[in-house]
Amino acid sequence: MNAPLSQQHLKQTHIARDEMASRLRKIVEGEVLFDAASRGRYATDASIYQIDPVGVLVPRSFGDVTAAIDLCREMRVPLVGRGGGTSQCGQTVGAALVIDNSKHLNQVVDLDLDAMTVTVEPGIVLDHLNAWLKPHGVWFPVDVSTAAQCTIGGMAGNNSCGSRSIAYGNMVHNVTAIDAVLADGTQARFAAESSMAGAPTRIQNIIAGLRSIAAREHDEIAAHVPAVLRRVGGYNLDIYHPQNPRPYTDDGSVNLAHLLVGSEGTLAYSRRLVLKLSPLPRSKALGVVNFPTFYQAMDMTQHIVKLGPCAVELVDSTMIELARGNPAFRPVIDKALIGSPEAILLVEFAGESQQEQLARLAQLVELMADLGLPGSVVEMPDAGPQKELWEVRKAGLNIMMSMRGDGKPVSFIEDCAVPLEHLAEYTSQLTEVFTRYGTRGTWYAHASVGTLHVRPILDMRRDGAQKMRAIAEEAGALVRRYKGAFSGEHGDGLVRSEWVGWQFGPRLTHAFEEIKDLFDPDGLMNPGKIVRCEKMDKVETFRFKPSYQVIPLQPALDWSSWDVQIDPVSERVSAPGTGGDAARGLAKAVEMCNNNGHCRKFDAGTMCPSYRITRDEQHLTRGRANTLRLALSGQLGPDALASEAVRDAMDLCVSCKGCKRDCPTGVDMARMKIEFLNQWRKRHGLTLKDRLIATMPQWAPWAARLPWLFNLRNAMPMLAKLSEKHLGISAKRKLPAWRRDTFVRKAPDHPAEQADVVLFADTFNNYFESENAHAALQVLTAAGYKVHVARAVPGSPQENRPLCCGRTYLSAGLVDKARAEARRTLDALRPFITRGIPVVGLEPSCLLSLRDEFLVMGLGDEAQALAKQSYLFEEFLARELKADRLKLDLKPLPQKRALLHGHCHQKAFDAVKPVQQVLALIPELKVELVESSCCGMAGSFGYDASHYEASMKMAELSLLPALREADANTLLVADGTSCRHQIADGLEEHSGRRAEHVAIILRRALE
Repeated sequence: MNAPLSQQHLKQTHIARDEMASRLRKIVEGEVLFDAASRGRYATDASIYQIDPVGVLVPRSFGDVTAAIDLCREMRVPLVGRGGGTSQCGQTVGAALVIDNSKHLNQVVDLDLDAMTVTVEPGIVLDHLNAWLKPHGVWFPVDVSTAAQCTIGGMAGNNSCGSRSIAYGNMVHNVTAIDAVLADGTQARFAAESSMAGAPTRIQNIIAGLRSIAAREHDEIAAHVPAVLRRVGGYNLDIYHPQNPRPYTDDGSVNLAHLLVGSEGTLAYSRRLVLKLSPLPRSKALGVVNFPTFYQAMDMTQHIVKLGPCAVELVDSTMIELARGNPAFRPVIDKALIGSPEAILLVEFAGESQQEQLARLAQLVELMADLGLPGSVVEMPDAGPQKELWEVRKAGLNIMMSMRGDGKPVSFIEDCAVPLEHLAEYTSQLTEVFTRYGTRGTWYAHASVGTLHVRPILDMRRDGAQKMRAIAEEAGALVRRYKGAFSGEHGDGLVRSEWVGWQFGPRLTHAFEEIKDLFDPDGLMNPGKIVRCEKMDKVETFRFKPSYQVIPLQPALDWSSWDVQIDPVSERVSAPGTGGDAARGLAKAVEMCNNNGHCRKFDAGTMCPSYRITRDEQHLTRGRANTLRLALSGQLGPDALASEAVRDAMDLCVSCKGCKRDCPTGVDMARMKIEFLNQWRKRHGLTLKDRLIATMPQWAPWAARLPWLFNLRNAMPMLAKLSEKHLGISAKRKLPAWRRDTFVRKAPDHPAEQADVVLFADTFNNYFESENAHAALQVLTAAGYKVHVARAVPGSPQENRPLCCGRTYLSAGLVDKARAEARRTLDALRPFITRGIPVVGLEPSCLLSLRDEFLVMGLGDEAQALAKQSYLFEEFLARELKADRLKLDLKPLPQKRALLHGHCHQKAFDAVKPVQQVLALIPELKVELVESSCCGMAGSFGYDASHYEASMKMAELSLLPALREADANTLLVADGTSCRHQIADGLEEHSGRRAEHVAIILRRALE
C-alpha cells in the first residue's frame, strides 16, 4: 500500500503548492484558496489542533469535487471534506486539500413524504434543513446542540447523536443511503446491501471483502464492541453483528451506508445523503428535576429513563452559576430552580397528545417523591419557557468556554459513555481524578444515555499535554471497568483515534485498517483519523505549539482584563495584566475564539452580516479571529496587524458588535478592528475619504455655516461621480444633508445646577437631523424633567464646538484623537457625573461608546461612573417607567402599527426592548420587531463605493423586504442614523418612505 504524502514529503519531492493551485483553477469553477491566511483559517476546527492544509477548494458543484479528487489522486495529495468546521476532535484538519462543502453544496435534493425521507447535499446546515421541513410537519431528529451551524455531512462523518437520541437514535439510525465517490473516482449509492447487486465491480469487491472481515471477526465484535447506545469510535463493522441496543435497521438487514456513517471521511466523499424523517411532535412537556447532590442526579437517571422521556439532560451547579451570570440567561435558569441545587435534569416528554404528556410529567413528579425528593420538579407545560431553557442547555459548552486565561476546558474524554447503572460511580471517580491533577471539570448533557460532557481545564501551552495523557489513561481505565465506550458522540479525529486500538483490541484494529485499504488503498481520504494515527498529545499538531509566541505589541486600547490567569480549582483570577501576553491582553482576547462556529448561525440577532452575504470563512467572526491570531503570533509574517491579510479579513467587518453579544466566548471583533485600523494607519496612513470622515466633528461647524455649499454634491450628479472617482464615496448614495439650524447652538435648556437629566446630542443628530434632538427634549420636558443640553466647558480651547464621543475617529483607527474627544466630553460632564445625573443620548453607536470604548481608553474612574449613568433616550424612559416615575400623556396616532428595526449596537447591549416598551405607551399602537441583522450602512461603510453592493445585500437579507411589505399606514422606526439613511435609500424607488427615531414618534403622540 502506498502511504499518503505528508506536508514535508510534498516539499521534499518538489510538488509545489502553486502547481496544484494553478491546475485546480483550470478545472474547477469554485474558489481555490492557497494563500497563507486562507490555509491558516482552515488549519483549525473546534479542537486543540492546527495543521496547515495544502490548500482549500470551495466547490460550486459536484463536478468540481470529482475534478479535485482526480487531481489529488494523480498528484497523490490527501483530501479532507469539511462542513461547518466545528469538529471537536480534529476530524477536519490535516495536511491535505480541504474541500469546503458549506457554501454551495447545501441544497435539499428531494423530499419523499410517503417514504418519510429527504435527500440532501452534505453542506446543508441542520437548522436550515429542519426549517425547510417544518411546513411539511416533519423533521430530522438528530438534534445536536450545534444545530445552527453544523452540516449534515459533518454529522454523518461523526455519527452525531443529540439530546433526544434516547428516543430517535444516532445519526447511523437515521441515514438510509449515501451517494459517495471513492478516491479512485468510483461512484455508487451505499444503501441496503440487498439493493446493491448492480453496483460497480469495485463496489462489489468491497462488499465481499467486508463480509469476509465481518465473518472472520464475529467473535471479536461480540467481545470488544461496547454494547451501549452511544459508541461512535472505529468503523461500524458491527452492522454485520449488531451490538448496539438499538438495531441499525428495523428488519435486521445490513445497510452499507451505516459503515460510512462515523467514518469521518476516511473511506469516501459523500455527495448526497438520504435521511429518515420523523413526524414533528405535536406536544411537549418538560420537567426540571432539582437535586441536592450531583451524585443523586446521576444515580436516579436510570429510574427516570424508564418513564420513556425523549430527553434527559444534565446541567450541573457550575453551569447553573455561569448561566446565572449571563443577563440573558439568568431569568430563564432562575425559573427552573428550587433553592440551590447541585444539579438539575431536564426531562422532556413528547408525542401527539398534550394530555398524555402532562400525565407523564405527573408520573415524573410522583417518581421523584417515591425516590425521596418530593417537591423537586419544576413543571413546564408551555412551549415558550421550554424553548428558553433548552437554549440555555444548548449554550452549555459555549458558556463554559468563556473562561479567560490560558487554562481552557479541553475536549478529549468529554463523551465517554457508560451504562446508566454505573453513571454515578463513574462521574464521582473521574472527579477525583481531576482533583489529583489539580484541575476540575464541569458536567452537562446527555444523562439519558450515559454520555456526560466533561472538559477538564488544562493549559495546553505548558503542562496540559502531559495532564491530558494521564487523565485520559485513568478515564479509560474507568470506562473499561464499567464496560463503556471511550468515544460516545464526537468521534475519533486526532484526539481519540489513538484510543481505537485500546477500545477494540488488536484484531479489530487490524480489521479497521483492512476496511480502510478496501476503500482507499492509497490512503488519500482524510489520513491519520481512526486508523494509522498519531498520538493524541503530539504537540507539533497543537494550535498552541511549544514554538507558539506572540509578537510584542502595544495596543491602542486597554485589553489587560483579558491578560489574566485562573486557578482551575479555586477559580481565583490573577490581576489584570499579569497573564504574560506580549500583546498586553489583545492576543489573549483574540485567542478566546475556540472555533466553535457559533458565528455561522443565521438566526442570531446580528452576527455576522458579512458572512451571511458571502458565506466565506474569511468574512466570519471566527475567520477574522483566526487571521488575527495568526498575525499576532507571526504566522503571517512580521507585519502583525498591519498586514494585507488582516486588512482583507477586516474589509467587510461592519463593526456591528453582534459578536460582542452573540459570541459565546466574548470575541469583540468591532473593538479588535479598531486595533487593526490603528496599526494599519501607522504603517500606511489614511486615505482622504477616511480622513474627512474621521475629522468630521472638527470641520462640521464650518459645514453648518455653509450648508448650501456642502450639500451641492447631492444636487449635482457630476459632483457625485467625481466624489466616487477621487474619494471613493459611492455616487449611488445621497449623503446626509447639512443644515444651519443645529441643535446644540440654540436649544433651550435648564441651567446645569438645576438639571435632573443631561441630553447629549451627537454629531449626527446635531448637524443632520436636529429634529430628533428637539423631539427628545420636548418629550423629556413633557415628562417633567429639567433637561440640560451637554456643551463644552466654557472657556476651554474648543468651547464653541459641540461635544463628540469620538466614534468617527475610532472608525479610522485614530485612537489618540478619539481619546482626546472622550476626555473633552468627560470634562464637560464631570459636574453631572459627580451628582449622579443621568446622561441621555439618541444615537446608539455614539451614546453606547460611553459605556464601551470609553472604558478601555485609560480615562479612569470617571469613565466608569459615566458608563453607569449613561442611557439611550428610550432606555432612560423605560427605566423611569419601571420605577413608576414616568408621566407622559400620550394620545393615539392615526397609524396603528409600527415596524421597529433595532440598531446593531442596541441589539449588542440588549437595548431594543426599551424601544418596544416606550412605543407600547402609545394607545392602540401595535409594535412589531423586524427580525433583521445589520442594515448594511454601518456608519460610513455603506457610503464606500467598494462596499456599496455588500451594503445593499445586507439590507436585502431581511430588513428591506420586511419594510416593503408594510403599508403606508405603518410607522417605520429606527434609532440609528445610518439605519434610517439605508432604509431611505432602499425604499426610495419603491415608496420613498423613511424611518423615524422613536423620539419623533413619541413627540407626535404628545400633540
